[in-house]
Amino acid sequence: MAENAHTTGNDESGGSIGRLRRVPPSYYLSVGFLAFLALIPGVLGTTNILLLTYSLFFVMFVISWDFVSGYTGLMSFGHTLFFAVGGYTTAILNIHYGVHPIPGIVGGVILAAIAGLLYGLPARNIEGHYLALMTLLPPLILERVFRLFKDTTGGETGLIGTENLIEMDSFAMTAWVNYYLAFGLFLVIFLLAWVITRSDTGTIFTAIKESEDAVASVGINPNKYKVYAFVMSAMMGGLAGAVFVHTPAGSASPSQLLSLVVIIDVLLASILGGLGTITGAVVGGMTIFWVREWLSDVSWTIPVLDIGVSDINDVLFFLLLLALLMFLTQGLVPWAQERGQRLLERRRADDAEVAADGGRTPDDRTDASRPEATGDRSNRERTAGNQGKTR
Repeated sequence: MAENAHTTGNDESGGSIGRLRRVPPSYYLSVGFLAFLALIPGVLGTTNILLLTYSLFFVMFVISWDFVSGYTGLMSFGHTLFFAVGGYTTAILNIHYGVHPIPGIVGGVILAAIAGLLYGLPARNIEGHYLALMTLLPPLILERVFRLFKDTTGGETGLIGTENLIEMDSFAMTAWVNYYLAFGLFLVIFLLAWVITRSDTGTIFTAIKESEDAVASVGINPNKYKVYAFVMSAMMGGLAGAVFVHTPAGSASPSQLLSLVVIIDVLLASILGGLGTITGAVVGGMTIFWVREWLSDVSWTIPVLDIGVSDINDVLFFLLLLALLMFLTQGLVPWAQERGQRLLERRRADDAEVAADGGRTPDDRTDASRPEATGDRSNRERTAGNQGKTR
């Protein structure tokens, strides 16, 4: 019985190890990355914590864009409108009318959802370059309107002085707590986008990108899913923008929420990470943000040109992106997944070969194929006995 129990325990242990080995490595990397984000503030100063908070909100903006454009193929150049509607709505309510951040954030998300609906309805009949241009114009118009009514919107400098959603006794502690607020919101938006895009709805999104006619031919209305994608994407972007302005890392300003540079960075991050992957939005967003920050702080001088790296950091940044986009046309995450899958298949093939041959080397297998080395002792004994009788 003890032996059986021991055998059963080994089987269960082997089964657990086998199940763990079948988990894709990307899952372990994701868990490790999240653990890193959860622990890293413990060794950072206040300035870097604020930068890390900013980077998390930027990643949320990228996720909201990838949710609609990466999966459905509906190209939007106007997602900054959603970030700005969410951020400016709650900032105006808080500064000019004394509204608490929470109802202000709710109001910002509702208005962003309405803006997403207004984007999604024309997308039923417009596509391609025309849709991209149509979505590009509203944020440009809104930015000019903000400059006209600068007493209310703050003009080019934006609205400064919004109340923090969580306020502590010291600025350092406020920055630390608001980082974890941003981290929690990042997890919510990431999981929401990840679950939806891995469901049947996500499959329909991808099918719409491949062929709307094929989707319609099976009785599914693609227009309904287009509008749904835009509204959900707008709510994610609006929520991120609204919470962003109530943290020490952000403010309701065109340079952080509405300018063309913001949407260009969002597009580059999503394409670099891998369109239609959600995890690619995270990887691309973090890469874009931190590489740009690193280049702006480097104190090296380029020998021949005698120019500091930080003086031409934008030039170097765009050259680096150009090279990456030329050689990694499918994006960082799909490229890494493809390479990882090849390594796994090669490893499994090697394991299967070893298991079938009992772990023997090719030379062993050659020797084993010979009759005298087959280990058939009875045959050899019978042969020797017959030879003795013959003598």
